[in-house]
Amino acid sequence: MHSPWTSEDGGPQRRQTRAGAFAGLVGAAPIVTSRDAFGATMVVLDHSGRAFLQGNAVDEATTAWVERIDPDTLECLARIDDLPGGPRWPGGIGVLADGSLLAVFGNHAHRLSPELEVLASVTLPRVRPYNSFVTLPSGHVVTKDFGGTLPGADPDPDMPGTQLLVLDPITLAIVATCDLPERSIARLSADGDTVYVVGDTSLMRAQWNGTELLADASFMARYRSMEGQSYGWDAVIALGAAWFLDNGEGSQNYIGTFRGVGANEAPLHLVRVDLDTAAVTLTEVCGLPGGVIANPPLIDPDRHMAVGYDSGNGVLAGFSIAADGSLTSSWQVEQNHGSHLILDSDTGLFLSHHHDNERWMEQYVVRDIVTGDEVARLDSGSPMQSVLFPAVGAERRLYSCTFTTVSSLSW
Repeated sequence: MHSPWTSEDGGPQRRQTRAGAFAGLVGAAPIVTSRDAFGATMVVLDHSGRAFLQGNAVDEATTAWVERIDPDTLECLARIDDLPGGPRWPGGIGVLADGSLLAVFGNHAHRLSPELEVLASVTLPRVRPYNSFVTLPSGHVVTKDFGGTLPGADPDPDMPGTQLLVLDPITLAIVATCDLPERSIARLSADGDTVYVVGDTSLMRAQWNGTELLADASFMARYRSMEGQSYGWDAVIALGAAWFLDNGEGSQNYIGTFRGVGANEAPLHLVRVDLDTAAVTLTEVCGLPGGVIANPPLIDPDRHMAVGYDSGNGVLAGFSIAADGSLTSSWQVEQNHGSHLILDSDTGLFLSHHHDNERWMEQYVVRDIVTGDEVARLDSGSPMQSVLFPAVGAERRLYSCTFTTVSSLSW
């Protein structure tokens, strides 16, 4: 039995964690394998060890594609193209309980067999991108429309609030909806049957009762509290709190790197929202204006450590977490990191990335979460910065995507 990585971030809590992910790395000689994969978004692996790569067209067609790839060589073994999509923003793919695949891109969702046959498809109601999904314990899928500004477009001041959709995992029929007052740019998170939504100004949540998804009107945690601060991205659910980074405005201006494109006036923060009291705590990552991010932090509940970053200013920072949830700076390094992260809960090593803006080369960087010490650094083969999702494979291998390249780090 292989250890699967069936969804982005390893699960709906977005812990980005796998015990033993870096077993044997220290003292080894890591190698990188890479190939072109234009429009690639993420890799997932099923229980049999099969690896699948999802992405989208980079022309005006805005369709999606899925490949089954060799887990070692990354060679394409099978591919389906031209899955109906819609407005372009990175979607997502996951392995469902029955072993089928679910791909969401644009305003469409598609369930595929492992042989990449279309089993079901649905057009989602809003003509907006639906930026991936979370799966509930019942198997139902929850997705939502993307509430941000698309590249090259003007902000829409009249954009409606978020509409959550609950999909049947077999037919993809919409079985419930839930309207929330704020638009949401971030991807959804979930803890059991509770779905968390980082809105434009507040963290919101809704509860699935088996037939309805009901907004929790008593929980509205406002995290935007100062001039020059902008919206938050994906939340990690850990240690009784939701953790995310703010100042996401400007992420649509990505130019192959986030370094230097941030225009937010307030410093970028690691945000903590207590899930019992809705109390909000803001901790500056580096204190500089001009920050921007598009992805979540990393939380290590065992070592009581958090990792935040500012992609606009090129800062990666570690914080110790006190019993009351407050943060104290532990280490800080200059590093152009933009992607999701991966933590080995056994060793405390974590995967980050660095974009070398002089050579235009993305690098894998492995660090110790407690000290920030660098353990390994290798070129990934991509000229663009990764702002996407790494994945853990079998046999000492990790995967990473950029919009041009899929690569793996192995040892």
